[in-house]
Amino acid sequence: MGHAYTPGLKVTDKLLVTKNRILPLKGNVIVKKGDKVSPDDVVAQTHLPGKVDPVNIANKLGIPPEDMDEVMLKKKGDSIEVGEILAKTKGFLGLSFLSQSEKSHVSGSVESVSNITGQVLLRGQPIPVEVKAYVTGEVTEVFEKEGVAISTWSSFVQGIFGIGGETHGEIKVVVENNASVLTDKEISDDCKGKVIVGGSMVTADAIKKAAKVGAAGIVVGGFDDKDLRDFLGYDIGVAITGSEEIGVTLVVTEGFGQINMAGTTFELLKSKEGKLACINGATQIRAGVIRPEVIIPFDRDINDKDDVDDFREMGLQTGSPVRVIRHPYFGMLGKVVSLPPELAELESGSRARVLEVEFDDGKKAIVPRANVEMLES
Repeated sequence: MGHAYTPGLKVTDKLLVTKNRILPLKGNVIVKKGDKVSPDDVVAQTHLPGKVDPVNIANKLGIPPEDMDEVMLKKKGDSIEVGEILAKTKGFLGLSFLSQSEKSHVSGSVESVSNITGQVLLRGQPIPVEVKAYVTGEVTEVFEKEGVAISTWSSFVQGIFGIGGETHGEIKVVVENNASVLTDKEISDDCKGKVIVGGSMVTADAIKKAAKVGAAGIVVGGFDDKDLRDFLGYDIGVAITGSEEIGVTLVVTEGFGQINMAGTTFELLKSKEGKLACINGATQIRAGVIRPEVIIPFDRDINDKDDVDDFREMGLQTGSPVRVIRHPYFGMLGKVVSLPPELAELESGSRARVLEVEFDDGKKAIVPRANVEMLES
């Protein structure tokens, strides 16, 4: 019998992860299938068109637009440098010292010249774009002129929210346990380049200090949304995160507020201390869900697919670890005790499928199935 889809976060010690590394537009792929790559290796590159800058030559030189051909020294498609003369009048009665000229304030090329508006469009220099591997692994597929797929065996943790983009560094656990609050006192200069692991919460001062000492990232259970707003200077909204320039990437595993990091997650990260972790805080909660992630690669043949952790067909079942994502048990962790098949009447008067959950402290509760998130570990 089929089961209803239940959202879940993967937390696993062993998973074959494949990441597609794709250019924003066609370019050159500089690796081949079977190549071994590291996070900083460039796998594909291209050039984005430069910025378009309009210049109204007719207005600046005081000529009618139809006379553009007579004054333009540069034509469509010509290259230009900063300070180079674009257009020049002949001067009154042919006297050169009475002529006027307009110089380019950008380097690039002439995109177009209009005899109707008197406007010239200058195109800046192409902007080079490089796509890096992001993870340690093997190139398993090449998409001609577009990018590659890279596969790696790894320990894998999905977060619930994050900010900041792709980065990597060695894991460093700086708190005693999964209930500890990560403050600026736990962060020192030896955190430079490291992925710092905290417990139940990280303070805004700790994030600022982590960025100051040059830490690569922070993985923690919770974060105060007010601190986030104060730290960024604006509300995140519903757009995708990951492009914030805050100097450090943050991955939150449980939610907003002080919430203990799940024990399995903390113990997994602690067991990998000193290992390379590749993390990304990019998050999108609308259509096309994107989760922040922590990937900890390890050396193993990617063709060895025995004992692969595969959650694609997993649904809720007795014993499944879950997190409640609605009031009044928000953030609490437990396991499914039973899954009654019949609909139950809720306090609101509506009827829905429910489950019985036993929390980590031993207490039990009946909650709607839609109010839980499965922990795929």
